[in-house]
Amino acid sequence: MTLSPRLPFRDGRSIPQLGYGVWKVENEVAADVVVQALQAGYRHVDTARGYNNEAGVGQALRTAGLARDDVFVTSKVPNQDQGRDATLASFDATMADLGLDELDLYLLHWPAPSKGLAVETWQALIELQQQGRIRSIGTSNFRREDLERLEAETGVLPVLNQIELHPYIAQPELRAFHAEKGIVTESWSPLGQGGGELEDPVVTEVAAGHGATPAQVLIAWNLALGNVVIPKSVTPERIVSNLASLDLTLTEEEIARISALDKGAAGRKGPNPDEFAGHQGA
Repeated sequence: MTLSPRLPFRDGRSIPQLGYGVWKVENEVAADVVVQALQAGYRHVDTARGYNNEAGVGQALRTAGLARDDVFVTSKVPNQDQGRDATLASFDATMADLGLDELDLYLLHWPAPSKGLAVETWQALIELQQQGRIRSIGTSNFRREDLERLEAETGVLPVLNQIELHPYIAQPELRAFHAEKGIVTESWSPLGQGGGELEDPVVTEVAAGHGATPAQVLIAWNLALGNVVIPKSVTPERIVSNLASLDLTLTEEEIARISALDKGAAGRKGPNPDEFAGHQGA
């Protein structure tokens, strides 16, 4: 069984670099596939209130029977629950469904700039962390200006920012800012969303050269960039295959060739953080 290396957080904690994502996984299915992932060797599960599967994830954690500190669990406060009181209530519901007393990482899911509640919501996360209910706090889909505002108004930066990141939207400028500020980059949708990334000739050529799958190449590329990565699959064979990406080492040339596929904003498959304020399980 291969276990993921861990990346350090600025707050002294750490996170398994390869995790298991459950976006768009139905609650009942999550109760089964998360157990399979944990049995395969994953020790990091990424869910969200907006995914409507926290209860299934919680059931899986209990079924797997691993020690609490052996599994890193992330969840997120959704857009409809932004604002201090709504966030605190949402967190209580999340913890009840997960069946946990303390959460490893809690993220503000979207900046939702039109709502104007990101800073107030972030202050609620700080409050929960100070109470000892959350070990680390972070953000998801935040832009540079959003992160700068959090720092200016609260003095607290996230330990991690989870963003859409795959070869067609590699986000080098935002990753560089993260590195400057000591923020870990986490990639969601690392395999794209059916946008041709897995069929790209560069990716398939690299995969053939290593006797690997295109999915393994995209995960290994993310790992080589120093990102946390959370691929999703409900297929047992692919759950195991994705974990085997930890054993794949790409050359510097291969990493550069894949990075050169970046299309900037044109490569985005998910919502645009500049505009998005609705309910989204992403």
